[in-house]
Amino acid sequence: MLNWANRFNIFCFLDNLHYNFNEPAFECLLAAGVQHRIEMQAGKAFNGLKDFYSQHKNKWLFGHFGYDLKNETEQLQSNNFDGIGFADIHFFVPEIVLQLNERQLTVFCDGDAAAIFKNISEQTIAEENSQASFEIKNRISKEDYISSIKKIQQHILRGDCYELNFCQEFFAQPVTIDILSTYKKLSAVSPNPFAALYKVNDRYCICASPERYLKKAGNKIFSQPIKGTSSRNENKNIDDANKQHLLNSQKEKSENVMVVDLVRNDLSKICKEATVKVDELFGIYSFPQVHQMISTISGEIKDDIDWVNAVKATFPMGSMTGAPKKRVMQLIEQYEQTKRGLFSGSIGYINPNGDFDFNVVIRSTLYNAEAKYLSFQTGSAITFYSNAEEEYNECLLKAAAIKSVLK
Repeated sequence: MLNWANRFNIFCFLDNLHYNFNEPAFECLLAAGVQHRIEMQAGKAFNGLKDFYSQHKNKWLFGHFGYDLKNETEQLQSNNFDGIGFADIHFFVPEIVLQLNERQLTVFCDGDAAAIFKNISEQTIAEENSQASFEIKNRISKEDYISSIKKIQQHILRGDCYELNFCQEFFAQPVTIDILSTYKKLSAVSPNPFAALYKVNDRYCICASPERYLKKAGNKIFSQPIKGTSSRNENKNIDDANKQHLLNSQKEKSENVMVVDLVRNDLSKICKEATVKVDELFGIYSFPQVHQMISTISGEIKDDIDWVNAVKATFPMGSMTGAPKKRVMQLIEQYEQTKRGLFSGSIGYINPNGDFDFNVVIRSTLYNAEAKYLSFQTGSAITFYSNAEEEYNECLLKAAAIKSVLK
């Protein structure tokens, strides 16, 4: 499917890699080709998307929200360096949608579905191109990172904020990578339930995300923020101990409950009164590189709230900002050195029934093929009790899977 899709200038491939998070409707979903599309920067992007959707209701839509839509929702600015250049909003009505489950492939198209299936079936899998080795650099030195954490903790001490998600960039240039083989390797090394391979002309996102931002099914809407991380170990006893340490950690639980409260507050803006509830608090889920603490919050969406307003009211997701949202986003802009762009934004789809599902773009490699610029970012939640050295090491742990694939 991916070899076939790569001929298109724009495609979006969503893969849950056999995880069973809230009964997914598919194993993978691929949208290819463009009938109509919208691409806008923050300012009037949400209104533009709303108009676009009104013209194309009852159709599939795929696309993304960039983190810097915060500039529209909260009248902020983004002046840091951006080597990738995704638009703040991009959505498209695809020519072809392929929905694959364990037993069948469903083809949505205006043309000959059988011919499309035959074309895909006859694809020869391209051999991996050998690529020159390259150096991955840190945008922020360890010393500057630790200094920034200490300054952020002073903001917390003064009461400016309670928790802040601080990220750093790793990058390489000039570099040429084989997109499909890189995605295949990342999926093998770090399979996660909200993986994606997304192409918009010469820009790519190779995503191995474990986190859901927002999903709507019928009148129910829910979010599953992640806060709390511990490492995996090949020794089962050590691995179990790491898992138990995460479950018992007051620091990790305090981080998690802060974002749960933030999400509850966000959902209350768009849900019927007294319907927002925490379905699961401090759930521990194990992934290949890390154990994660995940909570699930849900509610019944108000009858007059459309999907664009549901996103606008809750974006960016609290797990990637901190609390309170507006102030921490100002501080993020002050202390981070790279514009987040699509990182800590969201990729997903809206189906013809108006239901949707969006991930959180983390554990992702972003690539601008024209500029030959490669970038990925990792971060962690900073509280007053955070140890700067440990937070730095957590960022390196999260970057390890991507580095192993790229090397």
